[in-house]
Amino acid sequence: MPLGSSKTSKGSGGQSVSASATYRPMDDASLRPFLSTIPAVPDLLGADQARWRVREVGDGNLNLVFIVEGTEGAVVVKQALPYVRLVGESWPLPLERSHYEHRALCEQARLAPGLVPDIYHFDRDLALIVMEFLSPHIIMRKGLVRGIEYPRFAEDVSEFMARMLFGTSVLAGAAAPYKGLVADFAPNVALCRITEDLVFTDPYRDAPLNRWTSPELDNMALSFRKDAPLKRAAQARKYQFMTAAQALLHGDLHTGSVMLTPTNTRIIDPEFACVGPIGFDVGAVLGNLMLAYFAQSGHETTAGARDGYREWLLAQVTQVWRRFEERFIALWRDSTAGEAYVAGLFADAAGQAEMAVERGRFMRTLFEDSAAFAGLKMIRRVLGLAHVEDLESITDPALRARSERRALTLARELVVGAASLSGIAEVTGMARSIEQEIA
Repeated sequence: MPLGSSKTSKGSGGQSVSASATYRPMDDASLRPFLSTIPAVPDLLGADQARWRVREVGDGNLNLVFIVEGTEGAVVVKQALPYVRLVGESWPLPLERSHYEHRALCEQARLAPGLVPDIYHFDRDLALIVMEFLSPHIIMRKGLVRGIEYPRFAEDVSEFMARMLFGTSVLAGAAAPYKGLVADFAPNVALCRITEDLVFTDPYRDAPLNRWTSPELDNMALSFRKDAPLKRAAQARKYQFMTAAQALLHGDLHTGSVMLTPTNTRIIDPEFACVGPIGFDVGAVLGNLMLAYFAQSGHETTAGARDGYREWLLAQVTQVWRRFEERFIALWRDSTAGEAYVAGLFADAAGQAEMAVERGRFMRTLFEDSAAFAGLKMIRRVLGLAHVEDLESITDPALRARSERRALTLARELVVGAASLSGIAEVTGMARSIEQEIA
């Protein structure tokens, strides 16, 4: 199906990899005149185009990202490329993913206002979004490498997840809008396929794009490919990801998709958005925090220099889960519009008591899901394609491999043993023990 008009559409769009007749990758020369035609942009940047400065700053795996600065302010322009930037034109990718990102951003702004960037313009033909320039925000992952604490992070990301993952489920509203979301995002198959392969399958087979710290992790990589219980658990979670349409996911909610300051948090880059299992987003946050935890020994100048920061990271793991659980339950308890667990059926004291039990059961299952998805997210960042700066920036391969070995050890326990975990305190306790015991 060809790409549609530049206006936001509630239709599903297509998955054609070929560009529309008007698509072209932007550069400095073409971006200036294009932006000048968008009424909001000269007001934001200043009217004098000659003084606009364009910088391409994309350091991700898929897209072009420009910062355009003028005398009055700045905007960010994100444009999809018709291939995976990390790999090249040999891996084509639909431009229509930009439509799903824009659609997700609109939903997120509706349900979690103030926690995503403002959107100024979307051009579907050019697969391009013009959005708020966040300053002095930085990518959270870079801050974690530097050892920066963010007092608002746990509260803000938990609020974002609770509002989105509850608010787009049938626990919150009628079936029709929920099913509309399922229909709208179901065609985002190319991005889902990347997740299905890179998170759930490739680390457990001899995939050509896999890489790891070699030779230090050669034996561990091989053992994971031979680990039948681990592979079974990973594939069971893949089945869940592919079939459990619980809520609208961000789909790629790692610390590289968070921009923040100590006082403000914004969630970015939801192009992997799909309707899937709630625990996938929660697990992504928890897993990336634990990767950052294990990476700290590779960034400290002397042994133990980052002990305090390690504890702060584990505190974030605990606070994110507990605050998310608290807010999700509160939203559920206060809602009367959900199509599932119809409120009128549980109005008396006995019904309320029964619902309290059911919410506890639901959240226990969600904790197990989140723990397992966290482990899978950790494994793919060590043994698959697209590693993380937390670990990659450790220049000494022996130190990097030590951090990665510890991360993989915890990750396997989370994937295989999620059902036996007593709670989030056991997860952080295991992380501490592994950090101390594995050389």
